[in-house]
Amino acid sequence: MAKVGLIGVGNMGMGMAKNILMSGHELTVYDLRTEPLIELSQLGAQVAATPKEVGKSADYIFIMVLNIDQVKALLLADNGLIEGLGIGDTVICTATIGRSQVIEVSELLEEKGIHLVDSPVSGGAPGAANGTLTMMVATDKKIYDTTLPILEAVGKDIYHVGEEIGMGQTVKSALAVLIGCSYAGIFESLTLAVKAGVKPEILREVVSTSVVGNFLFKDTTENILERNFKGQSNIGTMYKDLSLAKSMASDCGVPLFATGSAFELFQAGKAVNPDEDNWTIIKILENIAGIEVKRTE
Repeated sequence: MAKVGLIGVGNMGMGMAKNILMSGHELTVYDLRTEPLIELSQLGAQVAATPKEVGKSADYIFIMVLNIDQVKALLLADNGLIEGLGIGDTVICTATIGRSQVIEVSELLEEKGIHLVDSPVSGGAPGAANGTLTMMVATDKKIYDTTLPILEAVGKDIYHVGEEIGMGQTVKSALAVLIGCSYAGIFESLTLAVKAGVKPEILREVVSTSVVGNFLFKDTTENILERNFKGQSNIGTMYKDLSLAKSMASDCGVPLFATGSAFELFQAGKAVNPDEDNWTIIKILENIAGIEVKRTE
């Protein structure tokens, strides 16, 4: 049993926290919102008043926030996490913050003798809740081996993608490119079929048994058909991930033609319906085509 901390108890962090507890580890949590902390306290977690308290209470600390600004704030503010950490402690950054940004964080921690595990994740809120996240881990092999039992509390498919900090974020950005372009194709396919007179259920059934009938297609189309647009995968997160991928591509001199189009769709969706999930973008295409993709049976 290890002493584990977790900062950021949102849709993803809540599921991770519950799985850490179910794995038998001691858990200390921190978040700006009190409601999820009360729930976790009732399940046996200790609630910290500051990030510093999390650092003092735990040897392994997950950071699951949205972006680099939030990471820096919780690390460096008064009563920040760095003030509570000791030499040899390990910070596990499961947030997607970008390659250059995670390297910057690593340098801050290294000065204090603190290890960093660069481990963005994929699987969304369902993966976090079920403990089946895909984890892209970059860190020294010895640190990886030591941390693996902690990672196994929240993840199922755990890959050591390199020893160089930043490689985890790099793999995540490459994955975001594929996911973003896949979403765009799903939205356009549904819109075209319905506009041309095909029932969306029929298209879903056919595509589901084809070479591209994967989980992303099935889950996305099901939510669109049922008009479920909130509570699973907020569009702001995917928009951020695509922004980071485009930035890395610019640094590397790599053109991303299809990703550029997908990014514009996500930017439009975020501008129109910022509080809804990724598939809210279908509404924009529906308005242009003059149709609605919904269940007909």
